[in-house]
Amino acid sequence: MPLAFDDQSSSFFDYLLHQRPDLLPGSRGLASENSVSMPEESRGVVPPPFSHGTTVLALKYERGVLIAGDRRATEGFQIAGRRMEKVFKVDEHSAIAIAGAAGPCLEMAKLFQTELEHYEKVEGVQLSCEGKANKLGQMVKANLPMVFQGLVVVPIYVGFDLKRAEGRIFKYDITGGRYEESDYHSIGSGGKEARNTMREHFRKNLSEEDALTLALRSLYNAAEDDVGTGGPDLVRGIYPTAKCVTASGIGDIEEERMSRVYAGLIEELKRGA
Repeated sequence: MPLAFDDQSSSFFDYLLHQRPDLLPGSRGLASENSVSMPEESRGVVPPPFSHGTTVLALKYERGVLIAGDRRATEGFQIAGRRMEKVFKVDEHSAIAIAGAAGPCLEMAKLFQTELEHYEKVEGVQLSCEGKANKLGQMVKANLPMVFQGLVVVPIYVGFDLKRAEGRIFKYDITGGRYEESDYHSIGSGGKEARNTMREHFRKNLSEEDALTLALRSLYNAAEDDVGTGGPDLVRGIYPTAKCVTASGIGDIEEERMSRVYAGLIEELKRGA
């Protein structure tokens, strides 16, 4: 039987939730539309090791918001990947970074992109920055059944609010609760160490270069104390992923630029040793 959209709904996510919940991230945990309990067959079962991605952060600067994440994925006590992407462009003025179980993280990022594209095509306008943050909260809440099985997905959403002419940062808890941060935030296994560094060095109206330096310094310090966070790999040429979210759109930070910033940070550390 062909599948048809509800003519009254402009939400692709709501369509999947009601018509094809098996296609949602963490679908095996969705026993029913409103269920948040662990599936019966999974109780008492220890899941096999799966890839986790950490650490990601966001901080405001004079033009908008910079969002970044390291590239390491871990599987138990082993490195599962060294080049995992954790920062994603969602639309022309939005980006997300996700920490947690790698598979559901990637699925949620793709679904969020599709949700916003679908809404814009149906309604003819973009969702507001607040609306996008709320939509992502609904997706995090829908993943709650899988949280009980260890498949945690926690995002940071950043957007440039054209109406308010400022960048904004939103964080979430595992139940889909949404909270706005005024200056910066970091999540993941190295999130605490990254936040401590940003707390020490953050200033209002940072330049883009200073914001990038602070973001990379924060990820570097997180990698020093957290085995799940990957530092810069100068041999393989692997550096964090970083994007700038501004009124003019999303801009990627080139690896060559990050290489120069890290070179300066390492020299600074050597002088202070």
